[in-house]
Amino acid sequence: MERLKINNQSVTLVDQVEERLLAYFSENDFHPGSQLPNEIQLAEALGVARSVLREALSRFKMMGMIETRTRRGMVLTERSLLGPMRKGLNPNMLSDDTMLDILGFRIALEIGISEDVFSNITPEDIKELNEIVTLSEVSENNEYTAVSEFSFHSKLYQIAGNKSITEFQNIIRDVMEYIKNRFEELFADIAIEMKEVGPHVSHKDLLEYLKAGDKEGYKRALEQHFQIYRTFLQRKKSKRKSA
Repeated sequence: MERLKINNQSVTLVDQVEERLLAYFSENDFHPGSQLPNEIQLAEALGVARSVLREALSRFKMMGMIETRTRRGMVLTERSLLGPMRKGLNPNMLSDDTMLDILGFRIALEIGISEDVFSNITPEDIKELNEIVTLSEVSENNEYTAVSEFSFHSKLYQIAGNKSITEFQNIIRDVMEYIKNRFEELFADIAIEMKEVGPHVSHKDLLEYLKAGDKEGYKRALEQHFQIYRTFLQRKKSKRKSA
């Protein structure tokens, strides 16, 4: 096996081993499913102790990049693109600015997948959405329960056919609930104001546009459906600027 030279740098030895291994995987065209050299071979090629190598490899395993399989040893795996993000999205450890950015990103993302939803949707999808809407529960302020909200929008993400987007929806669920619970009074006030202006665009309304194949009408309705969040974001940002 070729020599994997480690340079004298200010970063830790484990960091250097990690970086060199990443380069080695790329240079040798390793891909998910590729079997890796064993620890003895890698340690000798790097010129480091196996304890140092194991710490670097443990980082890859934690990120889902490497797994050990029976009779095959270490194998390179496809890491979850958003896996590390899941660990860092504890709402209690995020600033208000970050949570508001996540909320804004979620809105833009769902509106952005409208084209894919219409391209991929099937009669079976319509049937499932209809069942979700039928079972949905709505509060007095036209707010859906957490389960109803998550089920409907998760199905839309699934229909879009992008696994990373679906994973993102699952990851931010706790953040969304935290925001709604923390600012419950503000959301309630906005909902009452919106009710006086016009009817709320419900999941049932969105489903009707999907059934009719009205893409543009659906996009407009989705914008209105998210108006409570947009108004919330505008008020929070205005308050921050004036503070």
